[in-house]
Amino acid sequence: MPRHPLLDNPKDTPLLADVAFLSDALQSVLAAETGAPVQDTVAALLAGEAPQAVIERVLPQLNDTQLENLIRACSLFAQVLNIAEDTHHQRRRRAHEADDQAPGKASFARVLSLLQQQGVDAAAVQQQLAHTTVAAVLTAHPTEVQRQTILQFHREIRTLLDERSACRGSRAEAELLRRVQTVLWSLWQTNETRHFKISVADEINNGVAYFPLSFFRAVPGVYRKMQDALQVAYPGVGLPDVLHIGGWIGGDRDGNPFVSADTLRYAFRRQADAVFRFYRAELGRLYEALSMSVRRVQVSEAVLAMSAQSPDTERAREEEPYRRAVAYMVARLVASGRGFGLGLGSRFGLLEPYADADAFIADLQALYDSLAANGSRLLADGQLADLLRAASVFRFYLMPLDLRQHAGKHADTVAELFAHADLEDFHALSESAKQRVLLRELATQRPLYNPYVRYSDDTAHELAVFQAAADIKQRFGEGAIRQSIISNAENVSDLLALALLLKETGLLRLENGRVRSRLNIVPLFETIGALQGCLDVMDSLFSLPWYRQLLAGCDDIQEIMLGYSDSNKDGGYVTSQWSLYQAEEALVRLFARHGVRLRLFHGRGGSVGRGGGPAYEAILAQPAGSVAGQIRITEQGEVITAKYADADNAERNLETLAAATLEASLLPQRGEAPDAALMQSLSDAAFAAYRALITQPGFIDYFLQTSPIQEIASLNIGSRPASRKTLARIQDLRAIPWVFSWTQNRLMLPAWYGFGSAVETLLAADPVNLARLQHMAAHSAFFHAMLSNMEQVMAKADLDIARAYLDLAEDQSAAAELFARIEAEFARSRQALLQLLQRDTLLTDNRSLARSLALRLPYLDALNWLQAKLLARLRQESDNGHLLQLIHLTINGVAQGLRNTG
Repeated sequence: MPRHPLLDNPKDTPLLADVAFLSDALQSVLAAETGAPVQDTVAALLAGEAPQAVIERVLPQLNDTQLENLIRACSLFAQVLNIAEDTHHQRRRRAHEADDQAPGKASFARVLSLLQQQGVDAAAVQQQLAHTTVAAVLTAHPTEVQRQTILQFHREIRTLLDERSACRGSRAEAELLRRVQTVLWSLWQTNETRHFKISVADEINNGVAYFPLSFFRAVPGVYRKMQDALQVAYPGVGLPDVLHIGGWIGGDRDGNPFVSADTLRYAFRRQADAVFRFYRAELGRLYEALSMSVRRVQVSEAVLAMSAQSPDTERAREEEPYRRAVAYMVARLVASGRGFGLGLGSRFGLLEPYADADAFIADLQALYDSLAANGSRLLADGQLADLLRAASVFRFYLMPLDLRQHAGKHADTVAELFAHADLEDFHALSESAKQRVLLRELATQRPLYNPYVRYSDDTAHELAVFQAAADIKQRFGEGAIRQSIISNAENVSDLLALALLLKETGLLRLENGRVRSRLNIVPLFETIGALQGCLDVMDSLFSLPWYRQLLAGCDDIQEIMLGYSDSNKDGGYVTSQWSLYQAEEALVRLFARHGVRLRLFHGRGGSVGRGGGPAYEAILAQPAGSVAGQIRITEQGEVITAKYADADNAERNLETLAAATLEASLLPQRGEAPDAALMQSLSDAAFAAYRALITQPGFIDYFLQTSPIQEIASLNIGSRPASRKTLARIQDLRAIPWVFSWTQNRLMLPAWYGFGSAVETLLAADPVNLARLQHMAAHSAFFHAMLSNMEQVMAKADLDIARAYLDLAEDQSAAAELFARIEAEFARSRQALLQLLQRDTLLTDNRSLARSLALRLPYLDALNWLQAKLLARLRQESDNGHLLQLIHLTINGVAQGLRNTG
């Protein structure tokens, strides 16, 4: 591979060595598994020949088998280069820490240092931590195209690369090469795409798999790291359970008819099985470690009481009360698991099950207190402390799940309940009338639901989910399900309708004239119109005495979810970002006026077009007062793998969320607030340009024909349909395949379109606006983050490749006209971006991404050229199943090469 100027930094020497090592290993596999045409093509790409020229030269000479092998080869090269990059990033972080340099910018220790410098005292830090909730919420939104089997092979290669750093130049390196080749051989001979449609149960299993893979180690690890940093900066300040992992998988019904009460119950059985097995294994390790004899140590009365009830009656344990106490805990824990239907066993037999997770935690705490008070604090503060923290966070349900459903589905259910109770025609009522009748029903304990009435399947389905949620909360604990989210919330009645469904299923009650809800009602405002109207909705809601009573029972905390994806699809990137910022800013003021605490839930995707980008910068770019210790963020698709498949990565990313939240909550906002008038003008102009494009006659045909949207819809990457109704209307298309498709054809349109025209409009109106925009880019965290994310996406766009997809259009003239319009806007947007950042080239200050692209682009571009050619063939041979499989392989390869796809 010819040396790229970006790869000349001496710090990258280990990376280049790993790249060469993996490339040689992969080429040896290709030499054995493919013929000369494939090997020669790969060699040409390695030598730096232009991918377009290579593909156009060799494609006519390849048969179907050779073509498939070439796609697989390019995809594997992208995969191994990603692994080399990830290993290098981890290596650099470790080197940074080993050199005792200043802590990284996204570290908890650095934020505490900043707090000290700003004079924030220990009491203020403790008070803030006591009111802090940070949650990474795993969703099943599908953009992760790789199978778990493939990801496991990737992890094995990553482990082997770590080992290689310790055995370079030795005979062990030859053995390590053989092991890497073995894994690559397995990768080569394994199907990368699924031959079946993934089910909700599969998604649940995939989500749970991340806990033994990383979270069981990473969560206690990050808490320990944060507590250690606190003890250095603020001795005596305790760290409560501020950081959590949450989930949607199994409870998110919006647009997914396959999620039901049964999937919700299955999710908790799988989650409980994972966490109980973890606890049992950890207690087994403690049993081996806590061998102290009563002849050598003092033991508390609480531990002696557990020991006296222990089923471990071996003579050798008579003087080992800690081991006997642990055996007692194992017997009770396994009995608890059996109560949840788990097939767990215990060599100590079974005792009375724990009533709840708190009782289990109390016994762990008794062990800890005894060790700490009797000369064994080192033992207490090690594995036992980690298990205590894990039990406090994971409890008996592993992670809390949210429920989510579209507001229209809630309304349909309420309408049927009304109809069978001989009440008003709910759908025919005005908004004010809906509020009136809903409040009437909420004010009485009289139920509308009649168990003797046969309701429609849809209504029975919805009510069963809430009934299952009530049962799960009763069995696993109140914290098992905390939120019910309303997609497409636009009116006060949307929230009251959900409240009524909670009342009808026992999740909301009137107790002594007071309202008590066991679930938080969370509106999701996701379109531009909804974001602009959310202030009026919440103001009206907070003015209702009944709803204020409900909030009083929830510590006066109201969670609001903001949708990045649909607002972007609806109004374009600039308007989406600005509408979100304005909504947050206005909500902060409104909540303060009503005396309600705000918790924002950010529905971000992996791609910039769906709110993606570095989490630390994103949190600090929020409006002043909008974080206040309360933040939840969705993690979905390939982002979950990238952030959380490895325990070290998971720990770092979780620490980043906690550190950024604490900084945003306690320190003054970085830089200046954005110039509101200037941003509004920019947003208005960008919105006009974006809407003019997507409402252009023929645009939807252009999109459907010149992107692989149809092929993406047929990929087996998720249980959810690609659209709510049809692919023929943009408003019905899900945001994920919308962004995914523009990524595949390398236009990346949702992340930049309209920006260039907007800047041009502002400069034409007043040339002074250039200096104003440049000032805002340099001094506003919000605007800088927006431009930085746009820059990363535009660097991955390739208009030459995108042009190749024009051949797929049925009306070539109309497609060429639309593409010319898009191409001109891209040039304007790129020029405007560079003007505002005051740079000559993209990624000047993001060398890491620029280097990564330099390594990956030859294979990524080759895959794109192949995809465009294959799509053209498929349009002529629509029933060619093998061609479709090959296109799926290219989609998989491009997604891996770009990494943030949907």
